[in-house]
Amino acid sequence: MVASTKPTTGWAEVNENGDLVIPKDLAVRYGLTPGARLRLDEGTNFIRMHRPITHLTKIYIEPTTACNLDCITCFRNAWDEPNGRMSEETFEAILESLQKLDPIPSVYFGGIGEPLFHPSTLKWIKRIKALGVKVEMITNATMLTEKMARRVIESGLDVLWVSLDGASSDSYGDVRLGAEFPKVMENLSRFNSMRTGGHFPHPELGIAFVAMKRNINELPKIIHLGRALRVKHFSVSNLQPATDEMLSDRLYNGSLREIAYMNSASTPSLSLPKMDFTGETREALFDAFTSGCNVNFAGNNWGGASDVCNFVESGTMSIAWNGDTSPCWPLMHTHDTFLHNKPHRNHKHIIGNVRERSLEDLWLDPGYVAYRERLHNFVFAPCTFCGGCELSESNQEDCFSNPAPACGVCLWAQGVIQCP
Repeated sequence: MVASTKPTTGWAEVNENGDLVIPKDLAVRYGLTPGARLRLDEGTNFIRMHRPITHLTKIYIEPTTACNLDCITCFRNAWDEPNGRMSEETFEAILESLQKLDPIPSVYFGGIGEPLFHPSTLKWIKRIKALGVKVEMITNATMLTEKMARRVIESGLDVLWVSLDGASSDSYGDVRLGAEFPKVMENLSRFNSMRTGGHFPHPELGIAFVAMKRNINELPKIIHLGRALRVKHFSVSNLQPATDEMLSDRLYNGSLREIAYMNSASTPSLSLPKMDFTGETREALFDAFTSGCNVNFAGNNWGGASDVCNFVESGTMSIAWNGDTSPCWPLMHTHDTFLHNKPHRNHKHIIGNVRERSLEDLWLDPGYVAYRERLHNFVFAPCTFCGGCELSESNQEDCFSNPAPACGVCLWAQGVIQCP
């Protein structure tokens, strides 16, 4: 593949040698270097190229697993790990490795705990920003005092994500135990007014919302509230229940079962155009979307099995507070959850530790590269819709003899759960 020196125009061309020529800045942005291997998918009228599995674009850093809240949605409700906090030595190892990468990936501060609960997080953000890369952080905003807000802004942070699962004191307090909604809104309003940049305030604000039966009616209010705060990004995820009590709050029981027949060759297809969602169309469109057909809405597939690891597709890697490096955020810690009302254990999967090996060495580890290739092809058992068995409960291997991590049980890979 040959890289063009022309600026991006949205076009590619085939030269006289039959090589596909892609604008140079696009080639750089997606890691299309000489020798890179790309997975191709053919659609009705297109060919989709996936990012090379050797292209590292984003690193998740977990400063701590400790938190000042006790949320009912948290994985900490179903594990026996002690709280931990990243040391200065571990961060220095990460920073040293980042400086040696070309290009340097973006960084996201977040994990199981509250990043602002670690006294060094904002100092670390400032040091990574000095490398000239994009940096994001997620917070519950309970600690976003005026002094803390000023420090966040001065750190150079690019995007501040706020976990917000309700738009009233009752709905918010029902999920985030120990937090006061009026105080959180006071913190966010003050932070919004302190941001500079006029119509393009910095850092950008994002809201991460976990949708459940108990709060899904709050989503329109969350969007309205966010618009008033000049929020630029909204990320909605489903709940992955960690306890028996949370099982009944799921909103995707039917969706997991429908994945099977939506991918069947015998399933009829239904192509719908864009149209207004009004009182006149709402019932008909709802029936169409739940008709059992494989629905294509304005050129985009509505359902079906995703079988895509967005962590791998996006070129990401996750680092826990102790320096252990994992393929994705969900594999940083062993924790229990449920699949089809059956208990399911997610075992942590560690590639290595940043205090012993560089990020580049970990990223290009042959076993890790081979694992990412398996994820690209998604050669795992279809656990999410088959009903689950003893193998999916223990999750040490699947019925296709794939060793752990056996990602056929992953709800992230089916587009059910997502992270900002």
